[in-house]
Amino acid sequence: MSGFDAREARERFAEEARAERPDLALLCLLIGAGPDPDLDEAALDAAQIRLDELAGQLPYRPGGPRAWAQALRDLLGERYGFRGTAADYERLESSLLHRVLVRRRGLPILLSVVWVEVARRAGAPVYGVALPGHFVVGLGPPDGEGQVLVDPFDGGRILSRDDADSLVTGATGSRLEPSMLEPAEPLEVVTRILNNIRSWAAARPERSDVALWAVELGLAVPSHPALLRYEKGQLLVRRGDFLGGAAELEEYAGLVEVVDEGAAERVRKEAFAARALLN
Repeated sequence: MSGFDAREARERFAEEARAERPDLALLCLLIGAGPDPDLDEAALDAAQIRLDELAGQLPYRPGGPRAWAQALRDLLGERYGFRGTAADYERLESSLLHRVLVRRRGLPILLSVVWVEVARRAGAPVYGVALPGHFVVGLGPPDGEGQVLVDPFDGGRILSRDDADSLVTGATGSRLEPSMLEPAEPLEVVTRILNNIRSWAAARPERSDVALWAVELGLAVPSHPALLRYEKGQLLVRRGDFLGGAAELEEYAGLVEVVDEGAAERVRKEAFAARALLN
């Protein structure tokens, strides 16, 4: 098997991220091209076909949002066993859609992507809901009493408002706010996945390659935070690309100079020190 060229995968990701209606499944699958060098076009197609096949097994228009939620739980959670466990937080493949489709295990946000993409293909009124600390899925109108929330990490359990409030309180100490129940846009979902991967890699310095990949894709998302440029520079220096890292650090310094001259000067000193490592 011959996987994607890294540059090709990044360019394709960037192009899709700039599309008028970004394809969430495709973006999530392309994220896997860095950590999994064997991921190729055939594997990409196979994952999309699997989502289509699962959607084809849902009942035809089962009813309102709760009926959709029950149908998804019966199919994905019970019949096929898609769910998560605490151990999944320690595995990189829990953040890679093509691996989640095979293992039927993953982080809440990746399992939610499976629920959303399967339900969307079947015609359900579905969307992701980015609760603080725990991603879930919404069905039905997000601004009314008809909204139904499900937790794919718990096999598609239907959540009451009290359940959702408990999830938020457990993660943040704060109460559930109505604004937290709004649909998450595809690029918001993708950015959150990339942040999870960066956090995973940050705890494993030997996987700086994965951290760098996630940062590079994050930079390809429109309206990304400037701090990602600084993080990329640091990673390149750590990986021995002193010139490349210095260039990224200097670019970041130019971006922040207008608001914080002191920070810009400190970053330029880091860039100078990186170049000095070549001597």
